[in-house]
Amino acid sequence: MVFDKAYDKDSLTNTVSLKIRIEPTKKKRRMKFAVFYHMPWPEESDPSRIFAETLEQVQFAEELGFFSAWFAEHHFSRYSLGSSSMVVASAAAARTNTIRLATGVIVPTLHNPIRLAEDTATVDQISGGRLDVGFGRGFTGYEYGGFNIATEDSQKRFQECIKVIHGLWTTTEFSFTGDYYSVNKLNLVPPPLQKPHPPIYVGATSTQATLEFIVSLGYNLCAAVVQDTDAALALCKRFVKMSAESGSNIPMSDIPFFRYFYVAETAEKARKDAEARLNWVMDILQYRGTFSESSEVPYSIENWRNERKELPMSYDYLHDNRAFVGDPDSCIAKIQELRDQGIEYFGCNFAFGGMEHKKVMHSMELFAKEIMPHFV
Repeated sequence: MVFDKAYDKDSLTNTVSLKIRIEPTKKKRRMKFAVFYHMPWPEESDPSRIFAETLEQVQFAEELGFFSAWFAEHHFSRYSLGSSSMVVASAAAARTNTIRLATGVIVPTLHNPIRLAEDTATVDQISGGRLDVGFGRGFTGYEYGGFNIATEDSQKRFQECIKVIHGLWTTTEFSFTGDYYSVNKLNLVPPPLQKPHPPIYVGATSTQATLEFIVSLGYNLCAAVVQDTDAALALCKRFVKMSAESGSNIPMSDIPFFRYFYVAETAEKARKDAEARLNWVMDILQYRGTFSESSEVPYSIENWRNERKELPMSYDYLHDNRAFVGDPDSCIAKIQELRDQGIEYFGCNFAFGGMEHKKVMHSMELFAKEIMPHFV
């Protein structure tokens, strides 16, 4: 409501009257919520069961009103079964109707870009145009080594690969000559359903060259679970500033922002359920980092725990800086803090560290009932 000063022309005394102008209230848009999957594979767990439970959770997420489901890519590690994220996304597409399906992230440098363009376009067609494609450079240890890809040129190869995929998605008789890839008058079959192409996101943590690349092509950023919240927010703000300077003007509200997430009826129950699972995530991240070739898969993590000289981040540190774990009220408060910073697209990694399926499903349902309605 705004008050304007106006003069009454009929009055000899030029009396001041007040006109009331009602301005429409700017309505906040509904937040978008996502689910995110690494599909961890702890010892003694069954891969087929993990895949089945993941797909059931994605179906449930659609029923609960989540906007999207994101699938990570990793190789040769118990950290993740996501070596074929396009296959998983295709299976999810066959079981759902409305939820968007996204890669968080595909590592294009570990693929032939022509084949990756074909696979993503095929999933886009099968899903009815529900695919979002997130790219990232990934873990550059034994994952790159296993594919015999040199890590020192990963940035240039990464950028070139995305340019080839983008070109194939959008251009008939596409040709390209680069340092790593060469394409001559190729026509992509099938083309993607979405025009001009599926939405593109790029995962980044701090590398300036990656940010400059994202901004130069007008792509969006996605903020990963592996960064502390404050650092991830700072990265988003840096990206938004660069995007505005370039003329792309991608706002904070469009950036998917992911956190490890677990909600229970009480803070005590949430901690009881989540602590060991988050500790496993930190352990496997530290453990896999000790391998330069092969990987940790054939070995016992418990034996390594008994021998290691340094502990990873504690649960308390993760709770305070990276993971959203607690009762509904505390989780609402943490999400609201993000929203106050401009985040409107929030992704939950419910199924971290081998969390029991029924607990994941319960946490998702509690989120939808107790938390989502606060952000409409």
